[in-house]
Amino acid sequence: MSILAGRCLCGAVHYEVADEFAYSLNCHCSDCRRATGSAFKPFAGIERRKFAITQGEDGIAVYGEPDAGDLHCAKCGSLLCSVVREGQYVHVTLGTLVDAPSIRPSAHIFVGSKAPWFTITDDLPQHQGHVGAQ
Repeated sequence: MSILAGRCLCGAVHYEVADEFAYSLNCHCSDCRRATGSAFKPFAGIERRKFAITQGEDGIAVYGEPDAGDLHCAKCGSLLCSVVREGQYVHVTLGTLVDAPSIRPSAHIFVGSKAPWFTITDDLPQHQGHVGAQ
């Protein structure tokens, strides 16, 4: 098992996560667009117990509830992950990983509400809403 490193933009918060992701998707919902400031959020889902903040835990800001919210760096605002599925999983934002994960996004979700100014140009499957166990 490989352990991947991740961090926020300013470097105040660091994390480790096992390279054992169960799924990876590109989410186009309006919440993910607003949280990232981008057209979509590429993320990978993993059991919460396989994710750990290793530096700066006191610098985490939670938007939402601890078992159903987004973890941001309180200093720079980077979205590190979203806690989902009744607190059992985290959706790690792929852009905050320092190391490359072995998984790649397999589909686009919530394309029914994607940004009208963005065109999906790859061949990944597109779903109007969510898909699978997310």
